[in-house]
Order: sequence, then C-alpha cells, then structure tokens
Amino acid sequence: MSREFNFEIMETIAVLSERSKGWKRELNLVSWNDAPPKFDIRDWSADHQKIGKGISLSNEEIAILKETLNQM
Repeated sequence: MSREFNFEIMETIAVLSERSKGWKRELNLVSWNDAPPKFDIRDWSADHQKIGKGISLSNEEIAILKETLNQM
C-alpha cells in the first residue's frame, strides 16, 4: 500500500552533484504535504517528477549542521 503525498519546491538552494542520466542531488526548501517547508537533500530527476531517498532538516537541525561544518 503506497501512501500518496504532495510536495512543492519552494526554493532551490544548490545543486550538489549531477549524475550521468540527468538526476541531480539538490539542497532545496521543500513543503511536503502542505506542511511548513524544510531544508531537503535528495536526488531529483531532471523534471523534478521522480525523487530518490533523502533527508529533510528543520531550521534548528540545519543550523546545527552548518555550525558543525564551519568547525571542520
């Protein structure tokens, strides 16, 4: 049983990498199921109709990640 969902890419922040078949790993601000947008890192097809596994981060989580990366 697959669950239906919707999404809206509110802002494309960065393309992190691109695969040979046109898929891109992107950092976007995405609203999932009409919820407030979260920072999202995942693979997207060229037309943004197919998505790969990824991770969504809250504002607090992205702040911690940013701080941690700045300390490296």
